[in-house]
Amino acid sequence: MIGILGGMGTRAGLDFCNKLAVINRGKIDQNYPMFMLYNKSKIPNRIKNLKKYNNVLKSLISGCRLLQKNKCKFIVMPCNTAHYWHKDLQKNIKIPILSMPKEVYVHTEKTCKQNSKIGILCTEATLSTKIYNKYFDKNYKLLSPNKHLQKKSVNKAIHLVKMGKVKDAEKVLRPAVKYLLKMKCKKIILGCTEIPIAIFAYKSFKKVKESRIFIDPNLLLAQISMKKYYK
Repeated sequence: MIGILGGMGTRAGLDFCNKLAVINRGKIDQNYPMFMLYNKSKIPNRIKNLKKYNNVLKSLISGCRLLQKNKCKFIVMPCNTAHYWHKDLQKNIKIPILSMPKEVYVHTEKTCKQNSKIGILCTEATLSTKIYNKYFDKNYKLLSPNKHLQKKSVNKAIHLVKMGKVKDAEKVLRPAVKYLLKMKCKKIILGCTEIPIAIFAYKSFKKVKESRIFIDPNLLLAQISMKKYYK
């Protein structure tokens, strides 16, 4: 069984579950994967609690232990920023916790030449903690929007998705995407789980999978989860 520690935010966790179901369409109910979603929405705000490291860590540990206790084979966290705590979290949990940034890097290595420019759209916390940089900086040039676009485009779009205003979020996000394309990025990592919701909400799932420029970590994590599920 796949363990999903959700609630960071709730829509991101549900988006992951939906992607699990869609990529593994079964002819009958019994063909679908077994998974447990713990929507632990009371986990302290990751962005506001970077300096209160242990507060978040304790909450993540208790969530993962519940999934472990319920016989999950491994755990995923559909939240990029939460992976700042991944190393210490894994030390306290016996079953594997998949690393979203690591899996995105492995995928990029297979699909993009080294030294390419890779764009990233994410929270300021994900940028400051460098959870993607520690994988990408050696072989790629990781670029993010300027400070103005980060606040007025990326941050605002994330907030709008959390408020349920997905269509507005997609419009607000466009300038940041255009900026990274203008910078000649070969790929753009949608490094906050609310961002793919904004970009792909009104497109078919087929178009999401066929997207050549965007990397959706939530979709990638769902695909990898299915491979591990059947091992």
